[in-house]
Amino acid sequence: MTRPTRLARYGFADNGARATDLLGPGGLRLWDVEAQVPVDEDAAGLLDALSKAAEPNLALRQLHRIVESAGRGDETKAAELLAGLAGDLGLRRRFLAVLGASSALGDHLVANPDEWRSLATGRTGLPPEADGGLAGFEQLTVPALRKAYRISLLRIAAADLTAGRGLEPTMAALSRLADETLAAAYAIAVDGLPAGTPEPRLAVVAMGKCGGYELNYVSDVDVIFVAAGDEDLSAGTTVAARLMEICGMVAWPVDAALRPEGSRGPLVRTLASHQAYYRRWARTWEFQALLKARPAAGDLALAQEWIADLAPLVWHAAERPEAVADVRDMRRRIIDNIPKKEQNREIKRGSGGLRDIEFAVQLLQLVHGRIDESLRDPGTIPALRALVAGGYVGRQDGETLVRGYRFLRGVEHRLQLQQLKRTHTVPDDPAGLRWLAAALGYTAVPGRDAVEAFRSDWVGHAASVRRLHVKLLYQPLLEAVARVPAEELRMVPESAKRRLEILGFADATGALRHLEALTGGVTRTAAIQRTLLPMLLQDFADAPEPDRGLLNYRAVSDKLGSTPWYLRLLRDGGPVARRLARVLSLSRYATDLLTRDPEALRLLADDGELLPRAREKLLDGFAAAGDRHPDPVKAIAAVRALRRRELFRIACADILSQGGDLAPDRPLGVDAIGVALSDVTDATLNAALRIARRVKPGPDGLRFAVIGMGRLGGYEMSYPSDADVLFVYEKPEGCPDGEASAAAHAVAEEMRRLLNAPAPDPALGVDADLRPEGRQGPLVRSLPAYRQYYDRWSKVWEAQALLRARFVCGDVELGRRFETLADGSRYPDGGLTREQVIEIRRIKARVETERLPRGADPNTHTKLGRGGLSDVEWAVQLTQLRNAHAVPELRKTRTLEALAAAAADGLISESDAAEMTAGWTLAAQVRNALTLVRGRPTDQLPRHGVELAGAVLLLDGGDPGEFVDRYLRLTRRSRAAMERVLES
Repeated sequence: MTRPTRLARYGFADNGARATDLLGPGGLRLWDVEAQVPVDEDAAGLLDALSKAAEPNLALRQLHRIVESAGRGDETKAAELLAGLAGDLGLRRRFLAVLGASSALGDHLVANPDEWRSLATGRTGLPPEADGGLAGFEQLTVPALRKAYRISLLRIAAADLTAGRGLEPTMAALSRLADETLAAAYAIAVDGLPAGTPEPRLAVVAMGKCGGYELNYVSDVDVIFVAAGDEDLSAGTTVAARLMEICGMVAWPVDAALRPEGSRGPLVRTLASHQAYYRRWARTWEFQALLKARPAAGDLALAQEWIADLAPLVWHAAERPEAVADVRDMRRRIIDNIPKKEQNREIKRGSGGLRDIEFAVQLLQLVHGRIDESLRDPGTIPALRALVAGGYVGRQDGETLVRGYRFLRGVEHRLQLQQLKRTHTVPDDPAGLRWLAAALGYTAVPGRDAVEAFRSDWVGHAASVRRLHVKLLYQPLLEAVARVPAEELRMVPESAKRRLEILGFADATGALRHLEALTGGVTRTAAIQRTLLPMLLQDFADAPEPDRGLLNYRAVSDKLGSTPWYLRLLRDGGPVARRLARVLSLSRYATDLLTRDPEALRLLADDGELLPRAREKLLDGFAAAGDRHPDPVKAIAAVRALRRRELFRIACADILSQGGDLAPDRPLGVDAIGVALSDVTDATLNAALRIARRVKPGPDGLRFAVIGMGRLGGYEMSYPSDADVLFVYEKPEGCPDGEASAAAHAVAEEMRRLLNAPAPDPALGVDADLRPEGRQGPLVRSLPAYRQYYDRWSKVWEAQALLRARFVCGDVELGRRFETLADGSRYPDGGLTREQVIEIRRIKARVETERLPRGADPNTHTKLGRGGLSDVEWAVQLTQLRNAHAVPELRKTRTLEALAAAAADGLISESDAAEMTAGWTLAAQVRNALTLVRGRPTDQLPRHGVELAGAVLLLDGGDPGEFVDRYLRLTRRSRAAMERVLES
């Protein structure tokens, strides 16, 4: 093992052994080998500067080579260099920083040792200019251009490594250097034309990173050549080809592959030829590339004319139906083409790399830049800043992307500077990683070395970029906005009012006032609204009453507009904005819920939030909300608030289920809606019972249970359904009957009082009219009293009502015993007598004639009309009463489950079961849809009008007249099937 020397403290590898040879008497003579100290103060300063280089050994080795090269034939030159480094501290910092970061520039200085002077501090005490201007280029020759280019590149690298001036000035300087190199090569090429050849009008248009003023140290320079006319083509092509040759010898390859038809197309085209190509044949990616086009060399006026002529095509490219998908597909193809072994080390093309940022920014520019000219900047960072300022990207998201871009480009610069080679791959060897971390300024800290610190930052930035790339590039809002023509995005009053009239707004003037209120001013809120509203207007217009949708949107925006998350959610929250438009324009019911609970809007962002919550979670959550408040009024208010939120969740899932691309991943059918509404009702009743028992405790040991009946018992609740219930109690041992009965009655009354108290939320009526003796009978009975009644006095219709009885809440054991008691009546041994069957048919006929509301159309009444809910339920329930004693599968409280069991057992034909299933399902869907549209309950399907149109849009979006015909057809068949069952 090499014995360490004191040079090791300066960061030299091999414990300073090699450094001793280079610095000692046989080398630079800066180190006293015997005393193990610098020979003097100048040497100490030089060693200190070497220790701060990214790679001290590389810097020392290259310094030694340069001094040797300078001293060949003239020792004074070597001494002059060392004296310059000793006396010019700025030169020392710049020179050694370059040598420690770039072996390629070190090799250049070895070959041209006198060029160290180009880094010397000027007489004014300022460092040399490093803005990308060609230094000392006077003769139109390739060698002179090569020398001037290298000196300028050397100065840019030195300033980048030492001046702390940041990424953007370095990219701008490299881009300016490219411009000047192109201009110089152009001049050399024109100068080399055959005598007598007139100079062509030829424009060199910068593209890609050069066009965006964000060039790397080593990169192809993308250009497009444009000739003014046919007469310029021949000489222009000669100049273009020669320019590419010169730049390849001097600096970097010039890549003209972004031209029309790529490498298969002519190198130079006329202005008219370009116009024809882009108007007819150009693909989306070609317009995306034009975002960075700018004049660079040659005829700059011609270049500007070319750009101006193509601008309208660029800023309408996003309106192509396939445009957004094209950009996304191209990004995916780039990732797919990365070699697998490099995918995790690619900072440019890989996931979470520079391309992710650039593609997201460019797609946003294409979509929103059509009307917002502030976004039309070719540079990624300026464009991103403009997107943030315009409200198209959130401030935090924008800042995260800027930081990620700067970090990744900084890494790219350091990687390329090392060998002046085009690379975007982070090394995987330990030495390479150590050098890169040091070149980026990372140092070891307690508990973590420099490489770990670099890796941590890299992983963090890549993860953030990857997340935001997906968020921005794949947000549905982009596609929705892109579909709106640019002219319609310009919300100027004249065009806006005309568009509102075309879209079908009844009060275009009033609608315009809403738009002006939402979009007026220069606030960020107004800017975001100006982005959202043109797209949302189309969604409002798709509804039967566009004015109502816009009015509701303004009401919600007025309430939430100052809330930081509201507009951010609409802009960034996936389909939230368009989902909100559908909800507000189609459903008064959901709109009323949202205006009372605006925070519920967040549910629209996540498909998982549009699934009904599990029954047990509802029971626990509602109970906990009520238990938190000793005051029963506050307790029931908390429970009602949770119910309101759950009703909004279910209503939105229902409204969006037929919403095409707005639908959640798992749309809800009418069966699932019925179960979800029933579960919410169960949880509400359970919480109300707990509060009531707290207010009216009664004697110790009093058991109390709530039994669900009707639609609640059958898990078939609709939005307007009351909670049909029975109350049952069991007295504690030794408690007088009267005391127990009074206490149970008090609990039931308190429950009803709490739930029936006036409130702005949709009411939950608690209806106990199905109890024995109806309204004339006691509200609450004991289990023995129920048994006595059902054994001695109950009628067949009461047995029919018990078919849907199930335990809902309270004492579980008591509830189960009631269900067992009910089984004896609803599943009678031997089924029904002939007289009982006749009685059921008679009651059914009476219900049809007496309970149908006056003026109701029996053909389109969803509940009591022909072939609707009641018809199917009576047929199924008669089948259950007749056969459930012998067929246990019929013992279901849900209509369609019992109907399916009856069909499976052959009690109802498969065709009749299918007809009744279709009729019942459609009637239930229509009943729910009408409530959602109107905001209040109705069972009557209208034959025409906006309510019919709204209900049809919620259900299938077809023609309303055809929908009514379909309803009549299905319910007619359902009615016929019901009659066959009842008469069998």
